[in-house]
Amino acid sequence: MTTATEAFRGARDFLLEHREDYATAYREFAWPRPERFNWALDWFDAIADGNDRTALHLVEEDGEETRLSFAALSRRSDQVANWLRERGVRAEDRVLVMLGNQAELWETALAAMKLRAVVIPATPLLGPADLRDRVERGRVRHVIARTADTAKFDEVPGDYTRVAVGEAPGGSWLPYAGTYGAAERFAPDGPTLSDDPLMLYFTSGTTARPKLVEHTHTSYPIGHLATMYWIGLRPGDVHLNISSPGWAKHAWSNLFAPWNAEATVFLHNYTRFDAPRLMAEMDRAGVTTFCAPPTVWRMLIQADLSLLRTPPREVVAAGEPLNPEVIEQVRRAWGVTIRDGFGQTETAVQVSNSPGQVLKTGSMGRPSPGYRMELLDPVSGAPGAAEGEIALDLSARPVGLMTGYHGDPDRTAEAMAGGYYRTGDIGSRDDDGYITYVGRADDVFKASDYKISPFELESVLLEHEAVAEAAVVPAPDPLRLAVPKAYIVLAEGWEPGPDTAKVLFEHSREALAPYKRLRRLEFGELPKTVSGKIRRIELREATAAGSTAEYREEDFR
Repeated sequence: MTTATEAFRGARDFLLEHREDYATAYREFAWPRPERFNWALDWFDAIADGNDRTALHLVEEDGEETRLSFAALSRRSDQVANWLRERGVRAEDRVLVMLGNQAELWETALAAMKLRAVVIPATPLLGPADLRDRVERGRVRHVIARTADTAKFDEVPGDYTRVAVGEAPGGSWLPYAGTYGAAERFAPDGPTLSDDPLMLYFTSGTTARPKLVEHTHTSYPIGHLATMYWIGLRPGDVHLNISSPGWAKHAWSNLFAPWNAEATVFLHNYTRFDAPRLMAEMDRAGVTTFCAPPTVWRMLIQADLSLLRTPPREVVAAGEPLNPEVIEQVRRAWGVTIRDGFGQTETAVQVSNSPGQVLKTGSMGRPSPGYRMELLDPVSGAPGAAEGEIALDLSARPVGLMTGYHGDPDRTAEAMAGGYYRTGDIGSRDDDGYITYVGRADDVFKASDYKISPFELESVLLEHEAVAEAAVVPAPDPLRLAVPKAYIVLAEGWEPGPDTAKVLFEHSREALAPYKRLRRLEFGELPKTVSGKIRRIELREATAAGSTAEYREEDFR
């Protein structure tokens, strides 16, 4: 066992030992900072040696199953690494990986780490235009994609190696199946430095062109010890995280956090969300820890939650803040409380409600072990504000923070200005150190000189049975400058029209202070990124342009 492995295990075991003792964990945790570290070689292979426990369990829609042990994945990733090296993949080469939730995705991720190649994760939902941007800006030298997606690259120029997973399409595409004939023992070409690049993530682009976030061989692998702590993962757990490959949350909770804890990664693949089937598979697989984005939680509560006979021990949500009404419905049905966590592609989880903490309704919790958080005053930029921009103190820089925005030094300097990493999110902190999410700095707006948090209004709307999803943006108003407008997706059984609009305006008047209440609303689908986040910029643009489909509160007085 290497010194780096021992340091990593020591930090991991400390968090496991104090998983319900936040005060001690926060006060005494110290990040391991090895000079050299390769998570696939120094950690995964170490725990996989002779280990026949299930590391990866996949269930397809048709019932077909794949189970791979830690030992089998170690061996397969060695084969894949050897085969890719024979085809020219070298240290720091950029490899775009566009695969679904299939065994080859995890084999490739481990293999690329062993080769010290730089992975650019990509969701299969991307089209040729997005792929051209990623190949060009990411300076991609190799592509690994499903056969079903290879035609997309016909429109993506570049001199890059092409590897197809599935039936080989011919032409310039090499068959991934060739990896099964490669040698089963891998020897690295050289040491991996901790600050060597490991991943380049394109952000979801909710407000602008996607940023290119660079992570190292420590910032995500070691950084996600904090994510393991937040989820409450233990050795032997069966962990289900619903996330699309290609986005950071997939690496958070389908790769690093569970395998840091030596837990099983479980996935159920489906083409259309089916809550009863999902719960049946969770029961059958014995899922003990469960993470899902708010969209999935909102769909789940539309179903009969009692169908899940054995609820998970730990349930969490991330991606966007989760509304209190959803949390309460799950608590009543399952007897467990969904615990929120806050993080970004740029970081691991920064703020969370970890196991054992007192939960406060609406709060994201307290800073993760290893993170020193500040709220920066919106005017002066000084730390210590009761409400302000959530920021990380760089004088105690956490391991789980990106290197920067690749190829964009100006944006990196702006994000790291004044000795703080600035998240762009606004929060408030109470006397006990709990942080409550207010909104993106770009989303919070003023109406009649009162500050409006879209998240607060959306949470109130979701308390009504008619509302499945909601997004609030400012609408121009000649008297108040701006007023809150809601775009609403209705729950099953409700029809768009003036009757439903009247009901929701009445709900708003009853639940909100006069200066906060909704003044306009419109029914319809919400524009989203391919990662499922609401594109509020499109809603703001549509609102500014005006719409004949909106309803106004004054029409119902």
